Amino acid sequence: MPFIDLKAQYAALKTEIDARIQRVLDHGQYIMGPEVKELETALAAYVGVKHCITVSSGTEALLIALMALDLKPGDEVITTPFTFAATAEVIVLLGGVPVFVDIEPDTCNIDARLIETAITPRTRAIMPVSLYGQVCDIDEINAIAARHGGIPVIEDAAQSFGASYKGKKSCGLSTFGATSFFPSKPLGCYGDGGALFTNDDALAQAAREIRVHGQCQRYTHTRLGVGGRMDTLQCAVVLAKLPRFDWEIEQRLRLGDRYQAGLADLPVQPLAVRDDRNCVWAQFTLQVDDRPALQAALTAAGIPTAIHYPKPMHLQPAYAQFGQGRSFPRAEAAAQRVISLPMSPDLSEAQQDQVLAALRLALA
Repeated sequence: MPFIDLKAQYAALKTEIDARIQRVLDHGQYIMGPEVKELETALAAYVGVKHCITVSSGTEALLIALMALDLKPGDEVITTPFTFAATAEVIVLLGGVPVFVDIEPDTCNIDARLIETAITPRTRAIMPVSLYGQVCDIDEINAIAARHGGIPVIEDAAQSFGASYKGKKSCGLSTFGATSFFPSKPLGCYGDGGALFTNDDALAQAAREIRVHGQCQRYTHTRLGVGGRMDTLQCAVVLAKLPRFDWEIEQRLRLGDRYQAGLADLPVQPLAVRDDRNCVWAQFTLQVDDRPALQAALTAAGIPTAIHYPKPMHLQPAYAQFGQGRSFPRAEAAAQRVISLPMSPDLSEAQQDQVLAALRLALA
């Protein structure tokens, strides 16, 4: 059983994907070809924002967002310690200081109630993560940002593209939304890719220039930039997947509900999903007390698992200096307890029942 079944997805979309790729091979515009603009238009409409800027990865999306906001060395960015390294990495690469705030124990998203006390005169941005596919408390975070002079908010939505929050789409809820099209994400390409979303014309223009080495036109460099373009071929793959995406989100929601129901009487802690939003389950993650024993039992039963994430940022050697000797007990506890089960839109009910049966036997 695959942890994420990308082969089944390709089999279902083979005709469309092959045709899209062949079209690029035929016209030969591998960098900034027509599929780039076509995808940006389609994604902006899907999210409900004015601007989508495709970029080379989800990491680059976060980096370009901070560069567009003119993050300076010593500027602080409030974020979560319970995330993939890219979230903190881009801050440090620009000379910024990640200021960590602990998480909610039941969703593993940043605890918005703790953000206000972390704000200082050096705070330049707030970068919450919509972890596992569920949007964080973005309205509360935006309100805090507004009370402190309009601090920009960047939603790290690498795992939540397609998720809904109070009737709106993830990535369209703050100053910037940044997502990833890494193959295992809810909407993935066949390599690296990502996108930025915003309603701010000036920030959109800055992001477009930054992704092409700071050029406003060929060989006219108005700002520092990076080589951050999304390849035309990768845009073509995402375009081929878009018509099926709503169905895939429905399947993720259905399978997530089915997992939750199957876990209801077991000694595990499923992630809470707030009533005003959904979760697209980029990973189906739960918390258990004896993870090593459970993981070993599931492996023996042929059930693949993963851990997202085993060590929070403030305990990572590269970022320990930013923990300032502080403890973030909820993030530390979650890192010891989280385990992710197989999840993809093409996971069959029979496969899911196999996972649940193995889980039940392991916990008996």
